[in-house]
Amino acid sequence: MDIETNGTRIHLTQQGSRAVALVLLHYYGGSSRTWDAVAGELSDRYRIVATDHRGWGDSGAPADGYRIADLAADAEGVIETLGLRRYVLVGHSMGGKVAQLIASRRPGGLEGLVLVAPSPPSPMLLSEEQRATLASAYGSRESIEFVIDHVLTARKLDAAYREQIVEDSLKGAPQAKAAWPNVAMREDITAAVASIDVPTIVVSGELDQVDRIATLETELLPRIPQAVMHIVPGAGHLLPLEAPAELARIIGRFVAALEAR
Repeated sequence: MDIETNGTRIHLTQQGSRAVALVLLHYYGGSSRTWDAVAGELSDRYRIVATDHRGWGDSGAPADGYRIADLAADAEGVIETLGLRRYVLVGHSMGGKVAQLIASRRPGGLEGLVLVAPSPPSPMLLSEEQRATLASAYGSRESIEFVIDHVLTARKLDAAYREQIVEDSLKGAPQAKAAWPNVAMREDITAAVASIDVPTIVVSGELDQVDRIATLETELLPRIPQAVMHIVPGAGHLLPLEAPAELARIIGRFVAALEAR
């Protein structure tokens, strides 16, 4: 379904109908279907809401509005429109930075925060050459496949997942592809995340080359004092596709503990 919010159209998928919802926010290059395998493991216990960020998947692609605050406002509009009264935010990579900003505002109904290989709240420091490389990484099938094999993953993906990543990465609007490395990645939300007051877990792939464990230990964990890290052995950055069953188990245990409080 599509929801009009914050001046644009946001596409989302839903599964399940339980009292607690998981709101899933995807990575730079992905879409709501990045979460399909994880959602399939959890939809019998929770309501699953997975969105396409503006400029990605089947959402609208306005000319501008790709800062973290804009992406957060889009997701907040979805949550409000759906009337979610109890929910857990689950954000992957870029979606993790968006989830941090939403959680920092202490919205009513938010019960927990799951940060999957998240981009840290501090600015990502890249050289101009690295920034240009990242901005063009999703320009062709060949460049995407190189990034999958040499940057994004540590485990071998099956052919269907590889093709899905290629399709989703190519489909992104040019302005969305440019905005993350040139704008949103450089934003500093460290002051905001100190306000996060819900239970938080950080799930990181042992071999993640994008948002490395060492980076998260210095740039994220000290700024969200209640956050606890879980490491998935032998996995890279694309945990929802590399290790969906393991990720679903970690999320399921975390949310079950929240419900038991």
